[in-house]
Amino acid sequence: MSTTTAIGPRGRGPIPFAVDCEVMIRRNLVTLIRTPQMVLAAVFQPLMFVLTFSYVFGDALGGDRYREFLIGGIMAQTVVFNFGFTAIGLNADLNSGMAERFRALPMSRLGMVVGRTTSDVVINVIGLTVMSLAGLAVGWRISDGALFAIGSYATALVFGYALSWVAVIIGVLSATATAAQSTLSIIVFPLCFVSSAFIPSRLLPGPLEVIASWNPVSAVARSFRQGFGNPISVNPLVGEPATWASHHAQAYTLICSAVIVAVMVPVTARLLRRAATR
Repeated sequence: MSTTTAIGPRGRGPIPFAVDCEVMIRRNLVTLIRTPQMVLAAVFQPLMFVLTFSYVFGDALGGDRYREFLIGGIMAQTVVFNFGFTAIGLNADLNSGMAERFRALPMSRLGMVVGRTTSDVVINVIGLTVMSLAGLAVGWRISDGALFAIGSYATALVFGYALSWVAVIIGVLSATATAAQSTLSIIVFPLCFVSSAFIPSRLLPGPLEVIASWNPVSAVARSFRQGFGNPISVNPLVGEPATWASHHAQAYTLICSAVIVAVMVPVTARLLRRAATR
């Protein structure tokens, strides 16, 4: 006769929580490997933007100098666009019943989300790697040394991780993955295009110039340009607005990231508790 052993509750504390997160990270990475379409989306989308803006619009916007200016902006855009994977993936888990299975296990509810946001950093690493190779192919170069460039990459990954917590809220609140994707579009496009990612914010109309100057996406793009030793502006005669964010791009990006995480993590925990009591 076989016997069944009941699984008791897990202890609380940092070690059990870290174990739960590690299990979820491995599960999500295995899913990523088994669905290469996700990787292809993260790879080809930034490639299309590089080729379009470099070769279709590049000569009209400033030629080789614009191409150097552009790469930092498209890298910032890549990080922003990729946070949609978190929302869609989490929403799929919620609607497929997978999240209910996780809740039935003796594991932290927040661990499921932390595992998702952490594993999705890999998608940003892939996207930035492809972007760097594509930039080298169109003539972009790093001029200020590897250490500054690594700092810029790390800052962008921190910002991407912070944005993934915004995506968590969207994924939890959206009824379907399609609804989550529509909501993401409403957020992503203004965030990327009302910034200095593609053109200097000085060229935008008055109110939009102010918004772009303090947009964290502008700070991420400027952080890349400063770290790579690339032009801050396409035209040397058209400078960027002098703000604290522009003069301390990496610090401003990290502050924005910390604020986003500090706000979104408690909101996420509350939403998960509410979902568990339904």
